Amino acid sequence: MAVDCGLRVRITFFSGHLERADRLVHDSLERVMSKEHRILEVLDQIRPALHADGGDVEFLGYDPEEGIVHVRLMGACESCPISMLTLKEGIEKRIRSTVPEVTEVLAV
Repeated sequence: MAVDCGLRVRITFFSGHLERADRLVHDSLERVMSKEHRILEVLDQIRPALHADGGDVEFLGYDPEEGIVHVRLMGACESCPISMLTLKEGIEKRIRSTVPEVTEVLAV
């Protein structure tokens, strides 16, 4: 009986830790996903202006540890001489004002 009770206590103890770890992972993932959702919303707001000039932007990902958003400029934006100005002064500023955790937007 003593072994059985001890085993049950250990299993309950570890189960509690696993549940808390799962909750932490879920909460972290949810925070990252909500940031990505806000980033995508900003890109959707900017997209009509880019389309008007024959360009577009594709969201490639967000690195929450570094705070870096990766995008791909497409269409006319790929070869436009002021595309970096559009990226930094337009896209990056809008994203950073909406998601302050973002430190930089890079085009790949």
